[in-house]
Amino acid sequence: MNEKKFFVHDKALCASENIGANTRIWAFTNVQKNVTIGADCNICDHCFIENNVVVGDRVTIKNGVALWDGVTIEDDVFIGPCAVFTNDIHPRSKVYHDQVDRILVKRGATIGANAVIVAGHDIGQCAFVGAGAVVTKEVPDFTMWYGNPARMVGYVCKCARRLDIDPGSISPAKAHGLTAHIECECGLVYRLDGDRLVCES
Repeated sequence: MNEKKFFVHDKALCASENIGANTRIWAFTNVQKNVTIGADCNICDHCFIENNVVVGDRVTIKNGVALWDGVTIEDDVFIGPCAVFTNDIHPRSKVYHDQVDRILVKRGATIGANAVIVAGHDIGQCAFVGAGAVVTKEVPDFTMWYGNPARMVGYVCKCARRLDIDPGSISPAKAHGLTAHIECECGLVYRLDGDRLVCES
């Protein structure tokens, strides 16, 4: 009798037992032995999760995503189809480094389909990386990034709506030490302190 509290499709490979309740792992996905995955996650078809990856609770990983050693995904993250994470900024075939280059995706962030996150750069809390973006620098909390290379195009709420803030107006406000308050359509209120957005509700 199978007493596991998580689901693994019969065409998936799952060597890890460190998986939370109600997580679902779908066909043609390979989860290696030392992986840790939290509860209520959905790992879709054709994914690969390498040994030392940690995935939090309520994470959605869509089809065709590979998470390599050095990647940590916090709670409530969405990763779109075929998003790419790297872990070596100096890759050569058959050259192995003592340490991998790490990526941390913080709580509530969204990574769009086919986005590329270059190793050594973290994605902030509730940040939004658009489809096809190529991230080559740190992405702060509650910011929205598009393009190749990705650039910041605005601020985003926890609900994923873009906030009505003109990024071009931030530098003058920062220079004068101004603080602004912004309310999203969903009712959440933010404080813009210089160029840093903080959720107050």
